Amino acid sequence: MARTDASKNAMTGGPAIILAEPQLGENIGMVARAMANFGLSELRIVNPRDGWPNEKARSAAANAQHVIADAKVYEDLPSAIADLNFVFATTARQREALKPVRGPAEAAKALRGIEAAGQKSGILFGRERWGLNNDEISLSDEIVTFPVNPAFASLNIAQAVLLMSYEWMTSGLDGELDLTFKGREMVPAPKEATIGLFNQLEEALDARGYFRPKEKTEVMTHNLRAILMRAAFTETEIRLLRGVVNSLDNFSRQRPKGAGAPEGRARVKKEVSRE
Repeated sequence: MARTDASKNAMTGGPAIILAEPQLGENIGMVARAMANFGLSELRIVNPRDGWPNEKARSAAANAQHVIADAKVYEDLPSAIADLNFVFATTARQREALKPVRGPAEAAKALRGIEAAGQKSGILFGRERWGLNNDEISLSDEIVTFPVNPAFASLNIAQAVLLMSYEWMTSGLDGELDLTFKGREMVPAPKEATIGLFNQLEEALDARGYFRPKEKTEVMTHNLRAILMRAAFTETEIRLLRGVVNSLDNFSRQRPKGAGAPEGRARVKKEVSRE
């Protein structure tokens, strides 16, 4: 099915495709080709193993050179998603998570609604050998799980991108969009602001020994992030929350050791004890 019409304008736009630490240049090229087939053009690459630019990627991309030429490379995932309002993380298997899980078609319709609301979105894909880790998934808003044969669930990264790109294209044709995000008066903050809140809150909690036992720190952190992600805070709300955390943090650290409870709290306790 090799057919390219240079006389037609290439479709562009749509959600950003984000590759977490891809290994082979050939796979990146095939991802670009899949994107171009279905009208996606923004490729973001996190710490590619073989460096960038990559001649093997360029060769495998065939006529999708515009995707390769405009691809952006980032040192880490937080930098790659910093300006996005909403991120889907893809996986071929079910996970124990506190995040909503959608199928590819449902996720594509939701992405259309996000785009219609004027917000920026992205779809995150993992490494060829073992996909995404829990830390990376914790920075996403929702999960996309592919309905695959449970006995053979492994998808090539280009196949996974092809599936989501196809669903993106068809979601724009059937007119049945998930407009959950359209018409929102308040726009969710970019991920840079959300990650800043995470870091501040987790540092303050860690300083007070909240993460106990220590071996459960990772799970507790992921659960906390999942709960906060659901709220889709605006930038104004995040600034307010960070101010609250900062105020409580400073108060707690500045109080002399051994100091009793604040007067108001002590009075309440006495009144309760009298009752």
